[in-house]
Amino acid sequence: MQRRVRKFSLHQSARLVLCSWAALMYATVAQAADWPSKPIRIIVPYVPGGSADMLGRVLAQKLPDTLKQSVVVENRPGFTGVIGSELVAKSTPDGYTLVISGVGSHVDAPSMTRVPYDPVNDFTHIALLGGPPGVLAVTNVSPARDLKSLIALSKTSPLSFGSAGTGTHGHITMEMFKLAANMEMTHIPYKGAGQAVGDLRAGHIPVAVGTLVAMSQQMKAGAIRPLAITADRRVPEFPDVPTFAELGYPMVVATTWFSLSGPARMPEDVTRLLNLEVRRAMKSADVRQRLVLEGIEASDMDSAQFTDFVRSEIVRWGPAAKRAALAKSG
Repeated sequence: MQRRVRKFSLHQSARLVLCSWAALMYATVAQAADWPSKPIRIIVPYVPGGSADMLGRVLAQKLPDTLKQSVVVENRPGFTGVIGSELVAKSTPDGYTLVISGVGSHVDAPSMTRVPYDPVNDFTHIALLGGPPGVLAVTNVSPARDLKSLIALSKTSPLSFGSAGTGTHGHITMEMFKLAANMEMTHIPYKGAGQAVGDLRAGHIPVAVGTLVAMSQQMKAGAIRPLAITADRRVPEFPDVPTFAELGYPMVVATTWFSLSGPARMPEDVTRLLNLEVRRAMKSADVRQRLVLEGIEASDMDSAQFTDFVRSEIVRWGPAAKRAALAKSG
């Protein structure tokens, strides 16, 4: 009699565990099926007006068409995107608080210094949005007419270059180029690409590196002289600007990419839905037309592929970022 009672108790316990697991799974699926039931917030961890802000507002405009909920953009700038990214990493993983992540906040900054999150494990990486290539430019009065002459000039007289700030991808890309070209240039960090480009045009600095978005207006006006672009091929809008790769520096092929991420452990169904809708939005005709003007090529990865991409970018750019951090501290 005692054995029967014991067998019955074990069987009953197993059923209880299975029922509890099923109830949890049902609740998760039901939550995903009901999502979204309230407005979604996208944190842009940079000041308004840049590429990250533009991409966040593109999503805020397009996603409500299919998700049937409003999407609100909130700028939380600071520390190369780290402050806004930390806010999202610590948020409830329900899909209602997201961040425009990117190479600056999730590759460069964590490689240069200690940040309050793990760039892979503390996030659900949803979709890669793309980003603009970088441009190396000089003043119009510079004796450097091309990249080769700039390298030669750096070996005969001290040069400096401006960027949007320490740890930005432009800064890290330039450090990689300096190493490959065996040249020395002093870095001058600014609080944004606009200030660096403005000082370049005014002749206060001889060289600057920034995104095509930041540089294009002054390039079109003929106010600065672009020497090379980090795209993998020439940009149709500026066909006369050569790529670093064709000039002999294939390692300096880069985009300042941005993406959409959320806190770790978001429901898989919500992540999958967001990934599909973001990719759909980025493929729409009006968005593609705008991205071309910005020199941005949209990506088309699922969430798992994008997460692997983040890992590979950390491996690729981490050493250059660490060298930049050591150079700053030295």
